[in-house]
Amino acid sequence: MDMLMDPALQAAPACAWDAPQCAALIDELRALRAAMLEHERTLAPWMAEAGAPRAASARNLAHYLAMRGTDVRRLQERLARLGLSSLGRSESHVLANLDKVLGLLHLLAGRPWDGPAKDEPAGFGSGRERLAQQAEALFGPAPAERDVRIMVTLPGTAAQDAALVGALVHAGMDVARINCAHDDPAAWTAMASHVRRAAAASGRPVKVLMDLAGPKIRTGAIAAGPAVLKIKPNRDDYGQVSTPALVGLRAMGSATPIFGATAVIDVEPDWLAQLRAGDRVDFVDARAASRRMTVIDERPGGVLLECRQTAYLTPETWLRIHGRDLRRPDTPVYGLPAAVGRIRLFRGDTLRLVPEGLGHAASHGEHDRRVSPATVPCTLPQVLEQLHKGERIWFDDGRIVGAIRRVAARGVDVEITDVADEGQDLLADKGINLPDSTLDLPALTDKDLADLDLVARHADIVGLSFAQSAQDVRDLRRELDARGAAALGLMLKIETRRGFEHLPELLFAALGANAAGVMIARGDLAVECGFERLAEVQEEILWACEAAHMPVVWATQVLETLAKKGLPSRAEITDAAMGERAECVMLNKGPHILQAMRTLDDVLRRMQGHQAKKRPLLRALKSWNLASRG
Repeated sequence: MDMLMDPALQAAPACAWDAPQCAALIDELRALRAAMLEHERTLAPWMAEAGAPRAASARNLAHYLAMRGTDVRRLQERLARLGLSSLGRSESHVLANLDKVLGLLHLLAGRPWDGPAKDEPAGFGSGRERLAQQAEALFGPAPAERDVRIMVTLPGTAAQDAALVGALVHAGMDVARINCAHDDPAAWTAMASHVRRAAAASGRPVKVLMDLAGPKIRTGAIAAGPAVLKIKPNRDDYGQVSTPALVGLRAMGSATPIFGATAVIDVEPDWLAQLRAGDRVDFVDARAASRRMTVIDERPGGVLLECRQTAYLTPETWLRIHGRDLRRPDTPVYGLPAAVGRIRLFRGDTLRLVPEGLGHAASHGEHDRRVSPATVPCTLPQVLEQLHKGERIWFDDGRIVGAIRRVAARGVDVEITDVADEGQDLLADKGINLPDSTLDLPALTDKDLADLDLVARHADIVGLSFAQSAQDVRDLRRELDARGAAALGLMLKIETRRGFEHLPELLFAALGANAAGVMIARGDLAVECGFERLAEVQEEILWACEAAHMPVVWATQVLETLAKKGLPSRAEITDAAMGERAECVMLNKGPHILQAMRTLDDVLRRMQGHQAKKRPLLRALKSWNLASRG
């Protein structure tokens, strides 16, 4: 029933300070307060991990969990009718806020009130100060012009491109994220070094976060397709060639780029030496179609040709110089790119996950009848023996959805249940999510432990991927301590349903670290928890972290279209604005990352005058000043 239509509420006295009503509310709030303190005693073993410096934050989190363990919506509505706090924005100071409401109710009811109790761990101001202090300890000071930091995932090219890193720092990057699931230790070291130099040149601190890869379950290698080069000119609306395709030819074994060419082919050196501007080169393409190209320029290391017809070249293609009597008129072609390995999947198909080997598309018989399923290896083969029939499985961020139909020693058979009508290609190195499966996997893999040696020397913050239990946090802290890096900040990446469900114990364990925060990995969370639940899941994480005075990173696909294509969607701008409720917003790499940073910076500056966490701010609105229109 809608609370506003509740007969009991509609029958409430018009007088806001009706003594019986106030007395009833006092009793309910006292009962809620007692439940908070009892919950604190129950959670004492968990809270002990926080240590003395963060004990107040641990207690406040315990109180918040107690309050949210019951439905207080009716209580909130009745308090709001009296013009009192509804308890809805008390995350950072739960008990103090409840005591303040109790004090006002006592005043309205004419009862004596002794003031705030000594057992309040955080007040209205101190709770927010604790959160701000932890954010600064983890991310460094916020820029003077905005409260929310900006984190950027560095591309692999940043290892060689110090100018790019410098531009990112100059544009306002506060935290540089290095993903240790990609590239190698030499590249990570170079990236961190570029960040340090750029930060020193800018005169402001920039933190380095290194994300451990963790036990990420991915598709393994898939057999490459045939080596085929497609040459295609551009045509106008009438089908006429507007821009011919430009092809470079160079000597086999050479790595010299041919300026202006959209595709480069290797040929025999002595044949190439015979070519001159204006020569015509004939060939028969893979479709048995006669084609020609014309040499338009001689370039250092080769020649540039134009082709005005679509053509497909394969390793069986031969090129012939037309119209001249030459000692060597023909040459085979070399260096054609192999097609990326992919498996096209449709609804109803069977895909077999195998422990090792090379993935292949489905085999067919004489009459195109499928005689064996497509196969793809799993990068963590020990996972396969922990799966069960009927459990769901998602590939590539949920683009391909399946159900496990059979578990056997040779592999796991998956029926594709949901995919685009036109099918979807599955490639290597794509994520696999198992939302229904209970997996026994260590948060720190052998690779992570090896990488930690370097991370401990070069990072300010270490990211714990797939954090799922308090023991995961303890293990990481123990390993950092063994490397003399106990002072490093921790970033708990919440990206699985199990991690979300165990968030309170993760927070208690992380409170014992020098500095710690949480990254809401919304991409994996959407797959694990369901897209329809993502909105509430991310809100609950924000609330719990604020109660623990722990900073949050709003991550995954923020302004992604802008970063990759140069133009944002309307929904992306709104999403970026909601990131203002976190202490840091993460952008992923892309060719337009600098533009994305400038846009995010502008959005965050605008929004901080309107919103602080869950609390709306009544900044003066200048959009509707009718008086000025006279």
